[in-house]
Amino acid sequence: MRAAGGHPGTLTSAGSLAASVGHPGEYQAARELGEDTLARRRRVLGEDHPDTLASADNLAFSLQGVRGQAARELGEDTLARRRRVLGEDHPDTLASADNLVMILVRVGEEQAARELAEDILARRRRVLGEDHPDTLAAAFQLVGALFGLGDYHAARELNDDIIARRRRVLGDEHPETMMAGAFDLILRGLDIGGESPWMAALREASKRRQQEARELSEDEPG
Repeated sequence: MRAAGGHPGTLTSAGSLAASVGHPGEYQAARELGEDTLARRRRVLGEDHPDTLASADNLAFSLQGVRGQAARELGEDTLARRRRVLGEDHPDTLASADNLVMILVRVGEEQAARELAEDILARRRRVLGEDHPDTLAAAFQLVGALFGLGDYHAARELNDDIIARRRRVLGDEHPETMMAGAFDLILRGLDIGGESPWMAALREASKRRQQEARELSEDEPG
């Protein structure tokens, strides 16, 4: 599947379509469209144009499940370019950083994910304030990174703070408040009683999937 021509409006439509396709059976077509759109935007607009970097960010996210190393490399390049062009605290730069945290977790680089998530949270707290929804989303992403490292106590403490702030800012029944509350049940059990056999099995299965994704990335050309 190829985007017709190189007109910016055509490329915008193609980029939106590539980002929106989510059904597994449509993944290959979405990936090809995303790669084609990125190549065309690089040629027409340049490597550092905001629309080019948006396409790169979308493609990195879509690649993470099957080509983890390629996703990581593209995500790191996109973040570096946005930092240089837009600044470290720009919302689009932080969105790329968010994206990269998820990719790092997916490929088993939990410590790198934690360090980047901590940086994102510090910046959002400084720019947006402690209670801004985007700040709390960044904090919840850090909870996930801490969980991946097995630091359940630190994850629980941060999640407790998120719950209290979301209740005050968003209300008890907001989906994001309820999500943090549901995760608290898991964290409490792990923090008090340690990792259960089913959680250990889940973690092992996750590691196997990460290894399979790395092997697939190494085997696939380009």
